[in-house]
Amino acid sequence: MTSGSIFIFIGLALITAVTAIFLKESRLSSLALLAVIAGGAIILIRLLPALSDLLSGYEALGSVSGVSSYYFGLILKIIGIAYICEFCAQICRDAAQSALALKIEMAAKVAILILALPVLSTIVKTVLELF
Repeated sequence: MTSGSIFIFIGLALITAVTAIFLKESRLSSLALLAVIAGGAIILIRLLPALSDLLSGYEALGSVSGVSSYYFGLILKIIGIAYICEFCAQICRDAAQSALALKIEMAAKVAILILALPVLSTIVKTVLELF
């Protein structure tokens, strides 16, 4: 992803927002929500190659750093859960379902804490071995 390609994402977002506003004013609220979801999906699909490059870079960093691939995989899963759940929560907020968005965020936090448990356990064991 180049620095100029961010303007493609900005353009897609603005076109989606204007379309959604137009549809809402035309009393087609359900179509406005679908336009926002479709625009978000297009942006995510266009981000996939950049995400693949980013993942490869992080994997290379993990192998150079000597961090266990198990822990490195957990960290990547945690980051993925955080981003995906935030995206989903924002869609729920766009649909005027803020209570549902809060539930998704809570589920994400619980999932992250569960995934982080082995990392925290290793840290505690390492600290206890020092004393």
